[in-house]
Amino acid sequence: MTLTHTASDALESFPALLERNARLYAAKPAYREKEFGIWQSWTWSETAKEIESLALGLINMGIAEGDYIAIIGRNRPYLYWSMVAAQAVGAIPVPLYQDANAEEMAYVLDHCGARFVIAGDQEQVDKVIDIQDDLHQFEHMIYLDPKGMRKYDHTRLHEYSHVQEQGHAARDELTPELHRRTAKLNYDSTCVMLYTSGTTGKPKGVVLSNRNMIETAKNSSEFDHLKAGDEVLAYLPMAWVGDFIFSIGQAYWTGFCVNCPESPETMMTDLREIGPSYYFAPPRIFETQLTQTMIRMEDAGPTKKKIFDHFMAHARKVGPAILDGKSVSAIDRLKYALGEFMVYGPLKNMLGFGRVRVGYTAGEAIGPEIFDFYRSLGINLKQLYGQTEASVFITQQPDGEVRSDTVGVPSPGVEVRIAENGEVFYRSPGTFVEYYKNAESTADTKDPEGWVATGDAGFFEPSTGHLRIIDRAKDVGQMADGSLFAPKYVENKLKFFPNILEAVVFGAGKDRCTAFINIDLTAVGNWAERNNIAYASYQELAGHPQVLETIQSHVEEVNRSVAQDEMLSGCQIHRFLVLHKELDADDGELTRTRKVRRKIIAEKFADLVGALYDGSPSIYTETEVTYEDGRKGKIRATLEIRDAEVAPVATQKVAAE
Repeated sequence: MTLTHTASDALESFPALLERNARLYAAKPAYREKEFGIWQSWTWSETAKEIESLALGLINMGIAEGDYIAIIGRNRPYLYWSMVAAQAVGAIPVPLYQDANAEEMAYVLDHCGARFVIAGDQEQVDKVIDIQDDLHQFEHMIYLDPKGMRKYDHTRLHEYSHVQEQGHAARDELTPELHRRTAKLNYDSTCVMLYTSGTTGKPKGVVLSNRNMIETAKNSSEFDHLKAGDEVLAYLPMAWVGDFIFSIGQAYWTGFCVNCPESPETMMTDLREIGPSYYFAPPRIFETQLTQTMIRMEDAGPTKKKIFDHFMAHARKVGPAILDGKSVSAIDRLKYALGEFMVYGPLKNMLGFGRVRVGYTAGEAIGPEIFDFYRSLGINLKQLYGQTEASVFITQQPDGEVRSDTVGVPSPGVEVRIAENGEVFYRSPGTFVEYYKNAESTADTKDPEGWVATGDAGFFEPSTGHLRIIDRAKDVGQMADGSLFAPKYVENKLKFFPNILEAVVFGAGKDRCTAFINIDLTAVGNWAERNNIAYASYQELAGHPQVLETIQSHVEEVNRSVAQDEMLSGCQIHRFLVLHKELDADDGELTRTRKVRRKIIAEKFADLVGALYDGSPSIYTETEVTYEDGRKGKIRATLEIRDAEVAPVATQKVAAE
């Protein structure tokens, strides 16, 4: 291993951590990838050689210190190596969302001024070629998968393996320059630039230093006792800060192994084969897995279903207490052990969670029923609260203090305070350096003392010291009568139902709340199949009378729940409609991390919002959509608008009596 860092054993960069791992964990697996159905593996020693060859190849191609290198593609070891190789030569990696459309990609590439692009396959290469005339600083593109690339003009195109070969061939000549560049890296060097999801406007480039990432990786790894023997599955977008901290930050700090699935379609199979010990997923993944489990049990025989229901009822009763080390009777423990043998163990293995020691979810609130389901199985699922500007971690849940309605206590090294208006602020070693080329937004977000405004409203529970997040601060408003309006609070309750995929609640400044709802095609489609109900499209199923009745029952159940909270009881939904299309990032309605773009949705569907408030029983609408191949089209529908029963507020009822 010749890729060295001459600072006195200071682990102040990822190339320095790589050198340490290649020395300490030389024969341990660092990366695995499933290709053509077979798992390929690279040790830390082999990984260091791969990265060194690529770094030398980049220098050979003329990469300069301070250049930006865009990286686009699915999770693959080669692309993770690209990020560390870029750092080693003094360049700055900028991972992009692989499903970004041409306009989104063009903005990021132009904004960061990327001279080089490393792309995973022909699809990503084609996207860049389509927009290259608008990219004034773009010079060269390196592609990983040569399939379909033989007849392309290779004036500015280079195969990944060829770049490595040329770097290795010039090893003697270029190694001194590589050493010189890696020796200059320190805690203040830029580690990576990650773009925000852009819920309210153009994405911002978040500049994160080595200090941000390494200190955060160190603190969070120690918090959960992560170690070199752990295994993770890398399947989330590489452009997301969470993937970077898990698959590079914590991986390089602890020396654990990063496993890349063959494709999104095989992810669940690959998850079962790897059986990770450390796992992260957004609530949507856990919801989908639970929905699929329940669908399978609906199709199971009566005896099998009865056994499942019996032991799951017991698991909900005592499982979380056993997991947290609390007192549980010997009889209950014995029965739980039997359930582990007959139900819980096989189910966890089927889900791929048989070896999970630490699991996390974040990004959105997860339903208490869903959260408790996994913990009742003995899976140590926890919640964290974070954002890109914090290098992920703001709060975490300590073992033994895990609850579904809080996001835990401040992570190690993080300070959190609540402003008078309820907004959450933090500062930590992970606090970002700046927004690239955007001093105004940097100053608005981070004050001179390092406190960062999260944009979220929340409070600390006096009894536990745990943080509770209410909603986005900008979305928290008032109804016409002055009562509190917190749309996400209601939307999350609606999304707890497997039949509801997405919800958007309106009501700021209005006399009542209304909602758009997307059905979950998998869950509702399975119901239709079991009941011999034929449908030809999402639109047809979404408008089926029985589906509307079911969604109405869910809305009214949420209203009864919301009515129990005196502070937010005004957020009950009076009218709703089921949208004729799924909200889609390609249509600009969601971000690439599937966050709702509330303002854009309100403007795009202004006619539907108007109909919700003017008493119309139905409305005809035409909506432009983007197909998978990029073509535009229109879908037309007449949507039924339904009134939902509003529950009496508990305190008002008592007062009246």
